[in-house]
Amino acid sequence: MKQIVVQTREGDPQVAVLEDGKLVEYYSERPVKSQLVGNVYKGKVVNVLPGMQAAFVQIGLEKNAFIYIDDVLPAHLDQVPRVKPPITELLREGQELTVQIAKEALGTKGARVTTHFSLPGRWIVYMPYADYVGISRKIDAEPERARLKDIAERIRRPGEGLIIRTVAEGEPVEALERDLNMLRREWARVLERAERAKVPELLFREPGVLERLVRDTFTDQVDELVIDDAVRAAEVGRLTREMGLALEGRIRVHSDAAGKPLHHALGIHQQLETAVQRKVWLKSGGYVIIDRTEALTVIDVNTGKYTGGRNLEDTVYTTNLEAAEEIGRLLRLRDLGGIIVVDFIDMASESSRSAIADHLAEIMKRDRTKSLVVGWTRLGLLELTRKKVRESLDELHTATCPHCGGTGKIAAPFPQPQRKTPSHKTSGSGAGKSH
Repeated sequence: MKQIVVQTREGDPQVAVLEDGKLVEYYSERPVKSQLVGNVYKGKVVNVLPGMQAAFVQIGLEKNAFIYIDDVLPAHLDQVPRVKPPITELLREGQELTVQIAKEALGTKGARVTTHFSLPGRWIVYMPYADYVGISRKIDAEPERARLKDIAERIRRPGEGLIIRTVAEGEPVEALERDLNMLRREWARVLERAERAKVPELLFREPGVLERLVRDTFTDQVDELVIDDAVRAAEVGRLTREMGLALEGRIRVHSDAAGKPLHHALGIHQQLETAVQRKVWLKSGGYVIIDRTEALTVIDVNTGKYTGGRNLEDTVYTTNLEAAEEIGRLLRLRDLGGIIVVDFIDMASESSRSAIADHLAEIMKRDRTKSLVVGWTRLGLLELTRKKVRESLDELHTATCPHCGGTGKIAAPFPQPQRKTPSHKTSGSGAGKSH
């Protein structure tokens, strides 16, 4: 059973996605100033860096955004020149430039921006200048992929690009065309604002959490959407009707006589607190440890209290299999991205190693964020990558310890050499005399 549970009464909306009662995704309405990805700005180029093939763009944020040459060249790979020109031929200081946030500011880096614009709808992602059609990889059936490709080619205009989303599987041409026309109108409004906007200025803001929830998450696979406020429930119902979704009957308003916040009443808050710990226990008694660095995330798997069954290989394989399931869930829930390295317990059998990698890859297919299980390294570590777009749950809801700086350790003082106490000699007739 898949549920979406929306808590609204304790401040900003907080959304939890549960599969068979287990928390797999969590996100909340964040402060407006930090909701950047998808926003479109009219900015000004303030610095061009030929040596890095990049430039800084002032868009009105605390830190200037940066743009790489690949995000200035055409989005269609067939239209990109074999030899990239110097960025100074494309951008100059003082030039006004309309850009979209592709990646939020992280750490000391400003936001990454692009001119490869994209506006997501319910069924389609609209790219006004991409000039190609893409179909979600999660749509497996070739006849359906061919049908959707044909529809997309027929409804798009020359120069436009479309990506058909996973939820479009089985949808009629009318639904896709309605979605596309809505996105075209939205883009036309962006261009109209850009014509009269001063620099820097926000031209388009990504919708709030409830609209994104209905657009991206509330699908036929969701059995129930539970929300704690009748007014917000009516808003979600209105959004489903506007998007042509027959899902309004699955919306349920939750009322708790004890007055507990919804996520506390359903045990979601407790699951969330457990999931963000450095050490996460498995049901078998094993555990995983998650350590994050600026370069990558490292996950270590241990048998812990699990003593196993028939033999050592069986014990190790069972623990690794359970750990793969939990790692797939934690990556989604904590929204960890970038390079991820997993140190599973050593397995002697190559078939066991392949089975663990395949199982994790299958679990990651449930993830809406793009991910890839790369494979085993020569040192026996499993590598994978997951697209990093926003700050992770850890970064949003934890703070670095001011004492250890995030290492988990406090430096012990090095031993200091003992200073010898000077000896006082008493020889001579002047000893003991004051001067």
